[in-house]
Amino acid sequence: MKKIIGSALIAGSLFTGNAMGQNYKDFTVQTDHVKAEIQPTMWGIFFEDINFAADGGIYAELVKNRSFEFYTPLMGWEEKKSEDNASYITVMNRSSKDSANPRYAQIKLDAEKEAFTLTNEGFRGMGLKEGLSYSFSLNARTLKGAPVTLHIELLSHDNKVVGKTSLKLDSPHWDKFTASLKSTVTDPKGKLRLSFEGKSTVDIDMVSMFPSDTWKNRPNGLRADLIQKLADLNPGFLRFPGGCIVEGRELATRYQWKKTVGNLEDRKVQINRWNTEFDHRPTHDYFQSFGVGFFEYFQLSEDLNAEPLPILSCGMACQFNTGELVPMDQLDPYIQDALDLIEFANGDVSTPWGKLRKEMGHPAPFDLKYIGVGNEQWGPQYIERYKVFAKAIKEKYPEIIIVSGTGPFPDGKEFDYAAEELKKLDAEIVDEHYYRNPEWFLENADRYDNYDRSGPKIFAGEYAAQSVAIASPDNKNNWQCALSEAAFMTGLERNADVVHLSSYAPLFAHAEGWQWTPDLIWFDNLNSYATPNYYVQQLFSTNKGTQVVEIGYASNEPVTGQEELYASAVLDEKNNQLILKIVNSSSKDATKTVRLEGDTKTTGKGSITVLKSEALGRVNSFDNPENIHPTTEEANFRGKKLTINLPAYSLTVVKINLKESNL
Repeated sequence: MKKIIGSALIAGSLFTGNAMGQNYKDFTVQTDHVKAEIQPTMWGIFFEDINFAADGGIYAELVKNRSFEFYTPLMGWEEKKSEDNASYITVMNRSSKDSANPRYAQIKLDAEKEAFTLTNEGFRGMGLKEGLSYSFSLNARTLKGAPVTLHIELLSHDNKVVGKTSLKLDSPHWDKFTASLKSTVTDPKGKLRLSFEGKSTVDIDMVSMFPSDTWKNRPNGLRADLIQKLADLNPGFLRFPGGCIVEGRELATRYQWKKTVGNLEDRKVQINRWNTEFDHRPTHDYFQSFGVGFFEYFQLSEDLNAEPLPILSCGMACQFNTGELVPMDQLDPYIQDALDLIEFANGDVSTPWGKLRKEMGHPAPFDLKYIGVGNEQWGPQYIERYKVFAKAIKEKYPEIIIVSGTGPFPDGKEFDYAAEELKKLDAEIVDEHYYRNPEWFLENADRYDNYDRSGPKIFAGEYAAQSVAIASPDNKNNWQCALSEAAFMTGLERNADVVHLSSYAPLFAHAEGWQWTPDLIWFDNLNSYATPNYYVQQLFSTNKGTQVVEIGYASNEPVTGQEELYASAVLDEKNNQLILKIVNSSSKDATKTVRLEGDTKTTGKGSITVLKSEALGRVNSFDNPENIHPTTEEANFRGKKLTINLPAYSLTVVKINLKESNL
């Protein structure tokens, strides 16, 4: 955030300047009236491998199809043969011995001919940075003849060599060979070229290259700039791995967590369900290597100080696709997966799955508290499966909190049925999803004001205002959408006794590899930018507070759209602050007087942060990443009557420092 200090501040006012809009009724904040405790999980993030979010995204691997397991085995690779084809490549299959990674490439070489080369294109190119080191590795063995010399080259977008090194492949058995090389240029569209010299036959597999500047400098780790944007959200939880990824288009391609842990070579590559989901964005090279698997998700949650929230298949494929069902009498393996996952996360190292966690480098438990059963299934088939899962989980792990769901929509027949049934079953937390136009979000800022306080708690698990229509390729992350989400979020926060978790979706999108819009963070192979929606999320999550207090009109009427304003207020016991969040969705500036009622005493210090744009259609971009971004100004004031200017089309966050004796 940009911070401006000491700019013409006037005592008695939190924000300077004359009001340009009409002055309506005062707001009052009942600082002594705590409505609800705010859960640490109130604002979180939801990760799904859509839009190249994992491979080609947060997973820093630069080589696409590194183990030749795509449906087209050499997809992503370009071979250059000798003129008489004396050297050539063959894709071999050892499925009888290795079901997880059956394919490898066998290269027959003729030393007297031109070197045989393979070039990998990466994920819409490889992001190369000048002066940065890259760690290369591959598994290889030589079968006949002399050792093989492997020349490893980084290429620029115009095929100039910008980094190089060599390896000698000389093992008759499968062995791992490693090398390091630097790039002399910065190029978002780089490539990797391998040249093989010798008179021999060489087998290769797991061809890999990672930048050295990964998150926390972990070898073969995550892309640091993208993870830093997640850390900057200060999330209370991380939901993973989806989303529709959990379900699969059919059961055979559902997400199976056990196939994503252990050695990388043992993680079976699988087609990504978003590969051909949309005719408007076919992505035939979209697969899952599971380099980011459940261990990495748990580790990332720990890095972010966020509660892990894994979601598992309940035996139902995506109901928008095949809708395949596992018969009820064959559901045991799916239930066992859930029980084993809890053991993997929390079990003692003497248990089978706890032992694997230790072997992967994390002997301490991950302290899993939540688990989700199904993604956004609906109908009686889901309810009957949820009941079986809940019974088994609670019998063995009564402390685990189970998250259920009401389907893909926030209303309608399927939603009403699931909500009623789950209430009868005393469900703990119910996941609700909202992909609607901006007007819906404004109109539903009071959605939870009248929810049954004795019913299940709510997880607002997926929401994003759609500027055009659900799944439209023309949706934009514009200010109108972000502002409407901010208004809706004041309602989530105001009802923190009901709403315990919430997250925007989807999280990431590759500029050239996306399938779904809008998205919170956009990136290419070198850069990333935060959308206006991201900054809304950040202003709420980094100003979360610990307790909700009343803010409203003199009649105690909450601010839910009157005068086109929306508001919530929280106390922050950790930082001794009162925090107000006010959305002005009007095209006119407004001025509000806020009266603090109660025994609270202020220090006379505070700040005001404003996120605004006079144009609702404005967006951020790679060329202008801070077109819309927050600005923060320090403030001085006296007394309990505060005058606040609210710019047109704005989210304003007011932080008022309190004397320690007040909280």
